[in-house]
Amino acid sequence: MSRETADLTEASREAPEDEEEDLEDFALGEDYALNPEFVTMVIDAADRGDAERLRELLGALHPADVADLMGFLTADYREAVLAHLAPEALAEILSELDTEIREEVLETVAPATLAKALEELDSDDAADVVDDLEEDKKAQVLAAMPETDRAAIETSLAYEDETAGRLMQREVVAAPQFWTVGQAIDHFRREADDLPELFFDVYVVDPSYKPVGAAPVSHLLRLPRSTPLAQIMEPVTEIPVGMDQEEVAYIFDKYHLISAPVVEPGGRLVGQITVDDIVGVIHEESEEDILALAGVSDAGRNASVGDMVRSRLPWLMINTLTAAAAASVIGAFEGEIAKLVTLAVLMPIVASLGGNAGTQSLAVAVRALASKELSEVNTYRTVYREMAVGLANGVALAVVTGSVIWLIFRDGLLSLTFGLALIINLFVASLVGVLAPLVLERFGRDPAVSSSVFVTFATDFTGFFAFLGLAALILL
Repeated sequence: MSRETADLTEASREAPEDEEEDLEDFALGEDYALNPEFVTMVIDAADRGDAERLRELLGALHPADVADLMGFLTADYREAVLAHLAPEALAEILSELDTEIREEVLETVAPATLAKALEELDSDDAADVVDDLEEDKKAQVLAAMPETDRAAIETSLAYEDETAGRLMQREVVAAPQFWTVGQAIDHFRREADDLPELFFDVYVVDPSYKPVGAAPVSHLLRLPRSTPLAQIMEPVTEIPVGMDQEEVAYIFDKYHLISAPVVEPGGRLVGQITVDDIVGVIHEESEEDILALAGVSDAGRNASVGDMVRSRLPWLMINTLTAAAAASVIGAFEGEIAKLVTLAVLMPIVASLGGNAGTQSLAVAVRALASKELSEVNTYRTVYREMAVGLANGVALAVVTGSVIWLIFRDGLLSLTFGLALIINLFVASLVGVLAPLVLERFGRDPAVSSSVFVTFATDFTGFFAFLGLAALILL
């Protein structure tokens, strides 16, 4: 047993020993995060090979919490936990796991067990899991599944990744226009086993199976059985099967949708997307943008050192080149710096403040582009606004910092030089911060990934050049 495991085991003995204590309450903190002591109890039970205790602990958790637990365990402990999960529980947990952990877990589960677990999932979640399998194992798992489930998964996998077709579930609740509320409810009760696990709308379709409206379930339950569906149906927002998932999330947010039908190019209903799927998309897309702004593509808790190095090193190499270009400005003014050493002390402040201002404008622009708040209609207004903000902030900071510099060095010209350089750099920083993502977006590049490199280079280069150049003109 490792020292770390021994420490955890010792800690678990300090956990409450009252057998009547509610494990479910003990497992989670007030913020719904797993209690570290509970994780230690799971590790201790696995070390002792106490299968009964493991099942008791796991049974106290929601599938999402079991998935979270897996992230805190090593591969050996995950395998011990998996051995005590029923296929039904495994199915719900697989759809909640982080991608890296799920790929690792899938390697250890037998194809027959995995096939049985996938039968419990909606087609979209099942397809998402199958997509992570190696080709050989994917074929084995699909071969072990019933033909209907296998066909649904294969159809979902035929659509491109991160599109509505891949995101949707094929199980939908549809009814013809001529049905009444009573006919619809009776039909749903008879076919209960074939209904989706979660649905909010009954899609009213024409003879060609094209959606012409939707009847919310909450309305159906309030109306007389004789009410025609055509009388109560509401207009629907159709989602093309090939639409990017980010666009789908935008539509759900804009129109406050709970669910929406997905249609083929000809308009035929092929599936539905529900709001629980969109929550995952929004989280995934926002996480990608946040990491991309820092030039990082993978910050998962289970990412390997090699993967993280490959993700970050290229951007650091690019930053090395831009930093060298900015440093060349310092070399060009080497003589001036030698005459007045104070310049070397103050110039990093100009560049640093400009970098912060550029990052602020960049974050605002990238968010506005992602949420479609920034387009050709308001581009000029947005750019002018950021320029005005940069200029105003530059003047305000120039007054404050210039006064401090005068108090320290008692040199009015030095204060003036610093203030003017700061105004110039913050103005340029704000301008580049908003223009860089706009230009990259126009050329089809991801603004979140590439913009920070240009902003950093612009603020460093301008900061050094403006301060040292003005110093050469005013002070020397």
